[in-house]
Amino acid sequence: MLPPHSLLPSRMLIRSLLVAGVTSHPLLLTPGLSILNFLSKPRGPLFNMERNRILHTILKNLLYNHFCAGENAREVKATIQNIKNMGFRGVILTYAKETSGKSSSEKDLSNDESKGVDSETMAWHQGVLQTVRMIGDGDFLALKLTGAGEAVTTALSSGKPLPEQMESALLDVCDEAISRHVNVFLDAEQHHVQPGIDEVALNLMRRYNRGGVAVVFNTYQGYLKSTPRILLDHLHKAREEQFVIGIKLVRGAYMSTEPRHLIQDTKEGTDISYDSIAEGLIQGKYADWTQDEAFNSPKLELFLATHNLPSTLKAQQLQKSRMHAQLPLIRIQYGQLLGMADEVSLTLLQMNREDTSGKRFAATEVYKCLTWGTLNDCIFYLLRRANENKDAVTRTLAEYRALKREVLRRMTNIFSS
Repeated sequence: MLPPHSLLPSRMLIRSLLVAGVTSHPLLLTPGLSILNFLSKPRGPLFNMERNRILHTILKNLLYNHFCAGENAREVKATIQNIKNMGFRGVILTYAKETSGKSSSEKDLSNDESKGVDSETMAWHQGVLQTVRMIGDGDFLALKLTGAGEAVTTALSSGKPLPEQMESALLDVCDEAISRHVNVFLDAEQHHVQPGIDEVALNLMRRYNRGGVAVVFNTYQGYLKSTPRILLDHLHKAREEQFVIGIKLVRGAYMSTEPRHLIQDTKEGTDISYDSIAEGLIQGKYADWTQDEAFNSPKLELFLATHNLPSTLKAQQLQKSRMHAQLPLIRIQYGQLLGMADEVSLTLLQMNREDTSGKRFAATEVYKCLTWGTLNDCIFYLLRRANENKDAVTRTLAEYRALKREVLRRMTNIFSS
């Protein structure tokens, strides 16, 4: 059987090898992080990524194209088509723009703002609508709520209702997504805004997750000690109020910025937390919450977003064992970030090819998560991806070795033919 990385197109394989070669070696990754940090701050024309075309070209071809979908609709749609051609069920697309972090005293008041219209929220609304129009049936739209600006971020962190303009924008976005048969993820963010995001997600699920289908998903981070308690509370709310709960389970992406006491003490603790949550949900038994025997009420859908191959295979095997035993099943989908954890994604695709040919199981739904926007929009996203690789050198090194073996395999085939 061919290795999973044999599914990568040659151009993507070479680029992946170059990026993994840098990110798997701390001596190369550390100065790279310093350069990204430097470029993320406002600079003069020489170091401005949008104005210096040489700098823009270098960064776009070496880094941006590996982790991001594109700077415009044409580039994004081409990336999506390439991914679907590889066998992925679809994509998760998010608009990269984040809040400027400026205080109200630093912001210039435009004519729109003087009329009570927040320009940051309006720009976010337009960008997200543009995003959802790039995707279609079966894809996901991922929303980063703090990207809508200071007023929204302040409301989320203070526990107050969202500004009326943002409430209207969210409903407009969700209605547009549903009309295109697209589901919606609310991304997890830092701890000071997360309770507000959870409340927004629950309200949207109450509105849209009816009729036995999850349209809106909230994101739960396995590395937070509070996640099992919060998830249990949300499961009970779904039961009591009879809506479908959409659960996207991740390990977490803010390790370097969150207060350490909020996070599991060890990586092993995070792994145990993640796997136990997934196992309980798949089996319909989580703490004092259980599904009924027929899994009729309350319903849930689970999206496992993980770069951990053992966690993925455990969930997949549990689902298949329940299928063999003719036990009730929940819908499970899987996803990994573009440019990362290809071994996980491609292993699932390989399993699909085997299972489909033998007609034993329904195809596993595998997705790639894409971010789009200008280089300036995506710089903080790229920094988080680089930091993730810094925190997972062992995994990145294993990926690098697998990519190198695949390059050597292809070269051997060329010279031997």
